[in-house]
Amino acid sequence: MTYQSPISPGISWYEATAGERPEYPALDGDRACDVVVIGGGFTGLSAAAHLAKAGVNVVLIEQARFGDGASGRNGGQMGTGLRAWPEDQEGEIGFERAKALFDIAEDAKRHMHDFAAEHGIDIGYSAGQISAVHKKRYVSEYHRHAEIMAERYDYPHLTYMERDETAQSVGSTFFHGALRDTHTGHIHPLRLVIGTARVAAEAGAQLFETTPATALGQSGGKVTVTTPRGTITADRALIAVNAYGNAGLEPVSAAHVMPIRSFIGATAPLGALSRKIIPGGESIDDSRFVVRYFRKYGDDRLLFGGREAYTADNPRDISTHIRKQIAEIYPELAEVEITHAWGGSVGITMPREPFVRDVKPGVTAIGGFSGHGVMLSNFTGKLYAEAVTGNRDRLQYFRDLKVPAFPGGRRFRKPMLTLALTWYAMLDKL
Repeated sequence: MTYQSPISPGISWYEATAGERPEYPALDGDRACDVVVIGGGFTGLSAAAHLAKAGVNVVLIEQARFGDGASGRNGGQMGTGLRAWPEDQEGEIGFERAKALFDIAEDAKRHMHDFAAEHGIDIGYSAGQISAVHKKRYVSEYHRHAEIMAERYDYPHLTYMERDETAQSVGSTFFHGALRDTHTGHIHPLRLVIGTARVAAEAGAQLFETTPATALGQSGGKVTVTTPRGTITADRALIAVNAYGNAGLEPVSAAHVMPIRSFIGATAPLGALSRKIIPGGESIDDSRFVVRYFRKYGDDRLLFGGREAYTADNPRDISTHIRKQIAEIYPELAEVEITHAWGGSVGITMPREPFVRDVKPGVTAIGGFSGHGVMLSNFTGKLYAEAVTGNRDRLQYFRDLKVPAFPGGRRFRKPMLTLALTWYAMLDKL
């Protein structure tokens, strides 16, 4: 049976190249367990794997297939730190806590590599990332950021590149400068999803696809999760749906984590142009508020992502918008063939910091990584498992972050966000 995801249009290049993608059954009947996990992306599967390896009886349900949400359809860039720069966090939370959060993010990098190596998961890692400056007035800010990271955060891996070096490294004169990060890189995200699910299943986690949660309740001190064909009763629950939250199921995280659409196109192999475009093979993100992100990957294709295709609802529309964005940076690719085009939702928060909160007794919600979820979401799944098993509670650093709800309530917050993003997209062009 070929399953068509109800979540996102377009077959991604990741789906076409991931290799074997096992299907898991739908839940049929009631279950009792220690922990129930709602959401089969990076966070949920990582939590399930680490909980099961620690001997915890865990049941995980996913409304679509594992990786059909952001975890299997994202830009694949690991990044460094949180979405917000640590020096920008200092004014609110102080240096010590900002440094602790940055150190946790560095632990997340190490964990991803260690986990993949331990379990034989080919995540297709490629080293290096470039953060490019699209406006001249940002140059001094980026230059200073590299100095701050080396001096205050013990991170000497960022180097500021002037315009000429940036042009050579990106293969385009579009940018005014850039930061080169030699201590991070990019991966094939769907392979990590598939591999983490395998680890969780082999450790004893009960995994179910195409099983939406239709109600979340409590009875007799237990958490109950209702699905179309059975009820799960557990001591604890983890809600790990991120951008695919449902206010009717759990309104607190849905009010704090907003989904925004993001779109990616994969070009045909670049051929001779590959020698010029991103010759070092790094992934690239830019300084726009509405970030564009791209990389040369696989068989020398360009995978290019952005957000400005507000009305795109099918792969053809996505291709048209993405090709225009590619041509701004690489005019020689104005007519490039887009072989795959897909969309998905990214979970963002107001301060661009992760949302971690106990939303009701025994129920924890995790999400809102704001574009830095490839490594952070995996690691917060591990941190949740650590907290449950009593080893340590580094997740508390994220719980302590003051992440406000989006204004406007259920009715007006999405239109308000659309207006805000439109405004920022306009400012990005000025």
